[in-house]
Amino acid sequence: MYVRSVVIGYGSIGQRHTRLLDELGTSAAVVSRRAIDHRPAFKTIAEALVAHQPGLVVVATETGTHHATLTALAELGFHGKVLVEKPLFAHACPLPANAFSDLRVAYNLRCHPLVGALRARLDGSRPRLIQAAVGQYLPDWRAGRDWRQGYSAQPNAQGGGALRDLSHELDLLLWLCGPWRRVAALGGRSGLLPIASDDHWSILMAFESGAEVSLQLDYLSRPGRRFLAVEYDGGSAIADFMADTLSVNGTVERIDAPRDESYRRQLHAMLSGETGHLCDESGGLDVMHLIAAIERATHEMTWIGA
Repeated sequence: MYVRSVVIGYGSIGQRHTRLLDELGTSAAVVSRRAIDHRPAFKTIAEALVAHQPGLVVVATETGTHHATLTALAELGFHGKVLVEKPLFAHACPLPANAFSDLRVAYNLRCHPLVGALRARLDGSRPRLIQAAVGQYLPDWRAGRDWRQGYSAQPNAQGGGALRDLSHELDLLLWLCGPWRRVAALGGRSGLLPIASDDHWSILMAFESGAEVSLQLDYLSRPGRRFLAVEYDGGSAIADFMADTLSVNGTVERIDAPRDESYRRQLHAMLSGETGHLCDESGGLDVMHLIAAIERATHEMTWIGA
């Protein structure tokens, strides 16, 4: 399973990917314009591809640069595996023509032990009603960094904002429930944070499967919260990602979920080629189209159909 890898971008998520790839026994190089304390490191993608000959490239740059980065990889003739951080793009647009052997979007919540346990409990049963929420106070996200200057606080043309940052839940709901049928939403800037990007959303969704979903996303919650409550043919299940617990019909089970575990499982899947459960390019674009529909529903104050 030994594969050379390159991580493009060395912010907090790029550093996490690099560290975990090193722990998994790959030879991980980094592409960064900044002087960094990791070796090997390169200033350009072209230099990294020639010198390091990777089989896996992880795109961990800011969301607004993802399309340009994938285009550069394709034009340089990279034929290996690509894992691009979520969301796929800042806005829905076609993928650049490429010859990548596999392209996946890093919605690592699919690899979370709690999600695995929840899917096992559902055992093929169809979710009927879902309440979900994820929120964390933005100033608490990254200690030691000015949160006002991070891309999360920037306009969504650059990929910032709660709807894109917290789109893990959108991917997870599509994965659990299938295609969506219609969506309504309220959200945007609350004025509670001095940022240019959106900081809260309340979303209602109906799915072709018959599932009905309410979802809240925000940069405001203190303390942070993340949960998924599912009513299904077999009863009720609540996955609480902050407490690492799964409650099924009132019986609570603790699920061991170390902070890095979902990221580690995701990278292991990319290295091993066992990527069937990861979000593919079609799934990544599905999330982008849903984001566009949510923003349109808010602007037009009406339900939007798929």
